[in-house]
Amino acid sequence: MKLHRFHDANLFYRKVKDYLSEEELLHNLQLGICNNLINNPKISKIQPYLSVVEQDGNIIAVAIMTAPYNLLLSRIKNFAAIDIIALDLQQQYESLTNVNAPVIESQAFAEKWCLLTKSSYKLKLPLRIFKLDKVELVSQAKGNFRIATQNDKELLKSWHDAFNLEALGSIESDSESWVERVLHKGNAYLWQDEKPVSIACSSRSTPNGIGINMVYTPPEYRKRGYAGACVAALSQTLLDKGYKFCFLFTDLSNPTSNKIYQEIGYKAVADWNNYAFY
Repeated sequence: MKLHRFHDANLFYRKVKDYLSEEELLHNLQLGICNNLINNPKISKIQPYLSVVEQDGNIIAVAIMTAPYNLLLSRIKNFAAIDIIALDLQQQYESLTNVNAPVIESQAFAEKWCLLTKSSYKLKLPLRIFKLDKVELVSQAKGNFRIATQNDKELLKSWHDAFNLEALGSIESDSESWVERVLHKGNAYLWQDEKPVSIACSSRSTPNGIGINMVYTPPEYRKRGYAGACVAALSQTLLDKGYKFCFLFTDLSNPTSNKIYQEIGYKAVADWNNYAFY
């Protein structure tokens, strides 16, 4: 069993693509990050951590971290690989903030990392991946769907920060650069009922699908069907562009959003856990 670390995202992706694509939805974050690193090599100011553990010539684990963000682990086929990854990371970094991975893998790594570093961990986000290949319910919410424009810039910045505070408890990314990026790429969409009332964004793509994130409705506009209408319209827009399916992560502690997505046609695929270290 041996760990190989990569500095070139193209070489890394060629190595791991088939392994990650065997469970494309489970590994949507890893596939999306690889795509971003290849197409936007300057997106990460710090050299990303890209590693593979092999046994008898076969990949059994993949680890990715674009500091200062979470460590991502793939499905792991031999859990001895976690020891190797944790030891390698300990040699490279003074600390880690979070690990984000399938349920069993995330807890196994958290336990190993805390044993090595004498730190502690706690569950930050229990997550579930959902997939949609057909919109089952078109919302009858009042209003219309449109793409966000430069005129919405200040609104998007405000909603980005409000979403992060509500979902994550802190603002973990720069709203200014995020808004510039989503407007430039045409990824941000709004539901408008005389004025904007809800937002949803398209995000990373995988070989066959595309993600949706940043689903947010300000408290004063909730319980009117706006979020469901926005996500349903965006999902259909993305399917019409040729993607075979859409996917998203939900916070399992928020039963309302989980119910909304299932009504639209999203089906549960797998659970992930995000553990924070302290």
